[in-house]
Amino acid sequence: MLRRVALREEEYMARVCEICGKGPATGHKVSHANNKTKRRWLVNLQRVKANVHGTVRYLRACTRCIRSGLVRKAA
Repeated sequence: MLRRVALREEEYMARVCEICGKGPATGHKVSHANNKTKRRWLVNLQRVKANVHGTVRYLRACTRCIRSGLVRKAA
């Protein structure tokens, strides 16, 4: 039931969920004086040992994918 699974380590970028593809979001930090500076919201990624097509490997999955059951954990 995995949607997007990278087959090799080089195929995915840093800080991106391998299941849903969710990555960092950008926006502005707004001060009380309404000054705006760029900032990033990073994804809460966890390294999970999972079953992928019958083999056990490590994935970088966001906590929402883990919690919703999209990742089948290996024993």
